Amino acid sequence: MQFQYVIYEKSERIATITLNRPDALNAFNKDVVEEILKALEDAKNDEKIRVVILTGAGEKAFSAGADIKTMKGFDALKARELSLMGEKLCSAIENFEKPVIAAINGYALGGGLEVAMACDLRIASDKAKMGQTEINIGLIPGWGGTQRLTRLIGKTKAKELVFTGKMIDAKTAEQLGLVNMVVPADQFREAVRKFAMELAEKAPVALRIAKALINKGADMSLDAAIALEREGFGVVGSTEDLQEGVSAFIEKRKPVFKGK
Repeated sequence: MQFQYVIYEKSERIATITLNRPDALNAFNKDVVEEILKALEDAKNDEKIRVVILTGAGEKAFSAGADIKTMKGFDALKARELSLMGEKLCSAIENFEKPVIAAINGYALGGGLEVAMACDLRIASDKAKMGQTEINIGLIPGWGGTQRLTRLIGKTKAKELVFTGKMIDAKTAEQLGLVNMVVPADQFREAVRKFAMELAEKAPVALRIAKALINKGADMSLDAAIALEREGFGVVGSTEDLQEGVSAFIEKRKPVFKGK
């Protein structure tokens, strides 16, 4: 499988997709998006892969967002096309059956932050900077930023970040609930992989259903969401992995889940 703008690697049940345009701060364009989607499709169909890591090449950026140079001469139609492109990518990540970790190694700005927010979990280097900076060039977030950011950190803080376009450091992002953890830069890659391996050892079916329940239930009434959880609980209750987990607990050993 050939890629020009991303590096796609698979090892020990983990697939890593690395945005590989470091000279452009890993900015997104149509080709980058299509290659990420292609890699995700492969990871989806590979039964050995249980977790996906999305990160950026180099030390400067996860992604600085959409390539601003492509916005020269923009009109309403082109703006809508760009928004749809990002929406397609973010939706694919959010609805991907397996856990996706955003490893934020540097700047995550504009569309870069929006893509990171579509991931299930976010781990940031202590040198990372994040922001919805679109307002600074007379734009607004167009890849779900006004919505996902609000759901993650609340309306008041989301307005502050979107209205001002300011960047925040990794520690502030952690305090706001925007990232799950912050790791020293010199330990970053190792810490991300260790966390991914921890997830890869969990029961795949249970992880998949838990992700779907959290995503879908967040926009439902509590009663409807609990009813949905009940059905998911029933499905997981029929898996071989559950019996393996119970047996391992009784036998005081580590379970070996097979995703069945």
